[in-house]
Amino acid sequence: MPYNVKLDAFEGPLDLLLHLINTYEIDIYDIPVSVISEQYMNYIHTMKELKLDVASEYLVMAATLLAIKSKMLLPKQEADPIDQQMGFEVEEDPREDLVNRLIEYRKFKQAALHLKEKEAARSLVYTREPADLSAFGKNEETVNPVSNVTIYDMLEAMQKLFAKKEKNLPKRTTIERQEIPIELRMSQIINELRLENGRKRFSELFHHHNKEHMVVTFLAILELMKTKEITCNQDGNFSEIFISVTGEK
Repeated sequence: MPYNVKLDAFEGPLDLLLHLINTYEIDIYDIPVSVISEQYMNYIHTMKELKLDVASEYLVMAATLLAIKSKMLLPKQEADPIDQQMGFEVEEDPREDLVNRLIEYRKFKQAALHLKEKEAARSLVYTREPADLSAFGKNEETVNPVSNVTIYDMLEAMQKLFAKKEKNLPKRTTIERQEIPIELRMSQIINELRLENGRKRFSELFHHHNKEHMVVTFLAILELMKTKEITCNQDGNFSEIFISVTGEK
């Protein structure tokens, strides 16, 4: 049976488009549709390669981007001043509707972030004297398994690995099918990390050319993140992602 994973980190196609716009420092009012649609499709293909559940709304957005791209390729007719004065419709920018949706989505996302910060600040306010809880022992600090790494960073790292492995494949090779259980690969990853003082580069965990092995490794990493057995850190955009065992440095 295929091992399917659905990630809650995806908030929808508009969220993915905003991520691409911010990553590539694109002006939201003048989106280069050709570039953004190519990057968007790369993410969709990578999600399918990893057998992740791709919601239909992502495919609808992909079709929308391709439709806008096609309209942008058509020759533009210059607006006639006489037609404008007489109230005839002037050809609109095919990106206008998408830009408006992105701007509205960004407003709501920023508002949600602001409310979340308010919620976090309010959760620190207490209306009673602190009770003596020494008898219950110290609660372990909750560890964020993804730290400053987003699911888009993980997918981008996998895109680079796929491209690098495919480039280095020999022209002739013997294909051997080898089934690797997710649980076994999870245990192997933990052991590999502990042999390297509990920390290793994301790319170093993919030391096999076999695509099935790479996919199983990626899914095992996601499962370990979900169970908070490992943490992921990234110093900045496009920099290397580091995987470490939770609680070990």
